[in-house]
Amino acid sequence: MAAAVHLRPLHSFALPLPAAKAAPSWLPLPAKPGARRRGSRVALLVCSASPSPSGGDGAAASAATKWVEWIPRAAASAGSAAVPEQVLRLISGAAATPICQFVDSPRTFLHSVDPRVKLVWLLALVVLPARSNIYMRFGLVVFLALLSMWILPNHVWKDQLGRVALLSGFLFIMLGFGADGAPSLAQTRTPPPSVLGIPNIPCSTSGYSYTIFKLGPLQFTRKGLSVASTSASLSFAIFQSASLCLTTTTPEQLASALWWFMIPLKHIGVPVPEIILTLLLSLRFINLVFDEVRNSALAIVARRINWKNLTAMETIDIFFNYVRRIFKNIFDHAEQISKAMVARGFRGNPSNHKIYFLSESSFGIADLFSLLCLFAVVNLASFSDQLV
Repeated sequence: MAAAVHLRPLHSFALPLPAAKAAPSWLPLPAKPGARRRGSRVALLVCSASPSPSGGDGAAASAATKWVEWIPRAAASAGSAAVPEQVLRLISGAAATPICQFVDSPRTFLHSVDPRVKLVWLLALVVLPARSNIYMRFGLVVFLALLSMWILPNHVWKDQLGRVALLSGFLFIMLGFGADGAPSLAQTRTPPPSVLGIPNIPCSTSGYSYTIFKLGPLQFTRKGLSVASTSASLSFAIFQSASLCLTTTTPEQLASALWWFMIPLKHIGVPVPEIILTLLLSLRFINLVFDEVRNSALAIVARRINWKNLTAMETIDIFFNYVRRIFKNIFDHAEQISKAMVARGFRGNPSNHKIYFLSESSFGIADLFSLLCLFAVVNLASFSDQLV
C-alpha cells in the first residue's frame, strides 16, 4: 500500500523523545535573536507516513518512482570504478610503443641514409607545408604516411599514425570551423536591389563560393580550410618526420650531424659542445622517461586495486603518488648519470671532454638519391601554384 505524507503541528514540549531512538523525527528551531517570545508553544511541521486513500495511490506511486531513479546502482558504481584502471592501462600501452626510440631491425633504406641528409629533409618538411598550396600539403601527409608504413614495423606505425592522425584531424576540425566560422555581425550599408530599382543578379551555381558548407551557426569557409590544412599538415609533418628520423637514426649519428652543421658557429662564440652534449643526453634520456611511465603504471595495475572500495580522494591520492614516483625515479636516474659522467672524468666543461660519436658518416648512393628526391619535391612545391 502506498504511503502519503501528511503535515501536522507538534508542540515542542508536548512529547519527549524516547531514549532508544537514535534519529529524532523533529528538531526544535532556535528563536531569532530579536524575536519576542509569546509563550512556550512552538509549532513545528513533521512528516508522518500514513496509509493513503485509494484515490492518491497513483500520485504517491509516481512520486516514489521519481525518488528511486536517484538511487545509485551497483552497475554504475562498478563502471565508474573501472575508469582509473582503464586510464592506467592506456598509459602503459601508449608508453610501450617505442616513440622516438631507435629501432635497429628490420634495417631499411632509411637506416643507410646519412644523418645530415635527414636533417635537411626535416627542415624542408617543416617549411614546405607552410609555403605550398593545399594539394601539396596533403600530398606531403600521404607521402609521410606511406613512408612510415614502409619503414616502421607494423605495431609501431599503426600506433603512431593513429595518434598523430587523430591529433591532426582534431586541429583541422577546430581551426576549420573556428578561423572564420562565426558569421559576421556587421551588416552591409548598401540597400537591396529592389530598393534601388535595379534587377537582382542571381548567384552563380557553378562559380566561386567563399562558404564551402554550413553546420548550424558555424560555417566552413575557404579561409578556414587554408588555416586548418596548414596547421594540420604542419603538425603531422613535424611529429611523423621527427619520429621517422629518431627511429632510424642513433643519437650519436644525430649529434655528429648537428655538430657538422654547427661547427662554423663555434668561431663566433656559440657554445656548440654544450649544445651537442645536451642533445645527446636528452636523446638518451627519452627512453628512461617512457620506461618509468610504463613501469609505474603496470605496477599499479598488477596490484589489482579494488577501486570500488576507494573514495574519490583516495583515488586522486593514488594518481598523485603515481606522478610523484615517476619524477622520483627520473631524478634518481639523472643523478646516476651525473655520477657516471663524473667518474669518467667529466668536470663540467664539454670543450675539455671528448665526445665519442662511435660512427663515421659516409656519403653514398642512397644519400644522392635522397637529395635528388628532395630537390624534386622542393621544385614541385615551388611550381605547384602554376600547375593547379
